[in-house]
Amino acid sequence: MPKLLLIDDDNSLTELLGSYLTDQGFSIKVAKDGSEGFRFMFDYRPDLVILDVTMPKRDGWETLKRIREVSDLPVIMLTARDDELDILRGFSMGADDYVTKPFSFAQFSARIRAVLSRSDRLDERGPNHIQVGDLRLELHTKQVWRGEERIALTPTELKLLTVLMNRAGEVVSSEDIVRDVWGPQYAGELGHVRRYIWHLRNKIEPDPENPTYVHNERGFGYRFQPL
Repeated sequence: MPKLLLIDDDNSLTELLGSYLTDQGFSIKVAKDGSEGFRFMFDYRPDLVILDVTMPKRDGWETLKRIREVSDLPVIMLTARDDELDILRGFSMGADDYVTKPFSFAQFSARIRAVLSRSDRLDERGPNHIQVGDLRLELHTKQVWRGEERIALTPTELKLLTVLMNRAGEVVSSEDIVRDVWGPQYAGELGHVRRYIWHLRNKIEPDPENPTYVHNERGFGYRFQPL
C-alpha cells in the first residue's frame, strides 16, 4: 500500500482528501504545517509527499527546500494560485507535479499514481546503465554522472532523461515525452515538457545557454545528442 504524507493546514481538505485517498488504496499521514511534516517524513517514511504552499510556521517553499536537501522523494505541490511564476518556482525547486485548488479528487488520485509510477519505472529490470557521450545514467541506483561529477535529479527529471537517452539521436515530440514521462492523463499539458527541459538543462549541461546534450528541434521536439 503506497504511503502518502499530506502536509496542509486546511482541516476540511485534509479530512475529505485523506478519506478519499484511503478509499483508493493509499495509506495517509497528515501534518498541519511544514515543521511537523518534515518530522513526519523521517518517522513515517512515505512514498510521496503532498505539500501545500501556504502554511504557518514553515511554508511549502521552505519545506520543499528542506526535503530536497535530504531526499529525492516525489513531491506534489498544492496551491490556490494558478500562477506561472509559482509553477516555475515549484519545478525549479524540485517538485514533481503542481496542482491548483480546487481540483477533482479522482484526477488528483490519477496524478499521484502517475508520479509514483514514474519513480517505480526507474527500478524495472533491464540494462544497468545508459551512457551517451560522457553522461551516464545508472538505472538501478538512480544516479547520474557527467564524467566524475554526480548530478542530483528528481524522479521526474530522471524519467525525462531516461526517455531522451533511450532515444539518443532521435527527435522526440513533446506529445511523446508527455505520454512516456507523465502518462496519458497529462496529454494536454505540454508546458510540463518545456519547463522540465529547462530545469534538466540547468542540471546536466556545462553551459545551459548553449546546450551540449538536449537540443530543441523547433516545431518537432527535442533531440538528445552530445555535440
